[in-house]
Amino acid sequence: MGMRKNRLSIYKQERSIEHFVSSSTARTTASLCGVNRKTAAFFFLRLREHLAHELDVESEAMFGEKIEVDESYFGGRRKGKWGRYSAGKVPVFGLLKRGGKVFTKVVRKTKTETLMPLITKKIAPDSLVYTDSYRSYNALDVSDFYHERINHSTEFAKGMNYINGIENFWNQTKRMLRKYNGIPKNSFPLFLKECEFRFNYDTPKQQLKILKDWADI
Repeated sequence: MGMRKNRLSIYKQERSIEHFVSSSTARTTASLCGVNRKTAAFFFLRLREHLAHELDVESEAMFGEKIEVDESYFGGRRKGKWGRYSAGKVPVFGLLKRGGKVFTKVVRKTKTETLMPLITKKIAPDSLVYTDSYRSYNALDVSDFYHERINHSTEFAKGMNYINGIENFWNQTKRMLRKYNGIPKNSFPLFLKECEFRFNYDTPKQQLKILKDWADI
């Protein structure tokens, strides 16, 4: 999936990728590269589509060993609704291999029938799976996994039993997305995958090389 067929010159594509890696907005990139703002925004959209596609290809591989599993919620909030039951929010499922990569997916609901197929597809049997005490994870107790849960109403960690890694990823992602002052729901999955990409390839040099390779520039 190359991006050579683009109204931007190769030079400006490379410059735009550099600004993308540095977390510049499309508006700032347009100003610094001397291109139309809509052109820069479209180029960033195409970049996010490319990296989402490549991450989906990578996600065919299963995670193993010690895995933290959690769900989170992004977006609007209505008064009186909080936490897992917040109205107007986008539910997202995620898992993190300790010392490795993260995987995320926007889901319709966070019920057992939605989450368990994702878990069994992504996590190798006999892996040790850590969760909080959310009832949707009860099915893990009678599955092909070893299941440990932490009760956040009483403690956040007990020895190796914690999900701090995936929770830190959610916090990092929310901080990263806050600068956009709201993201349309239909575009949100692409921005989520961008955050996944930045976490999995955590140095600017690595991100720049990979994006140029994926974009065939």
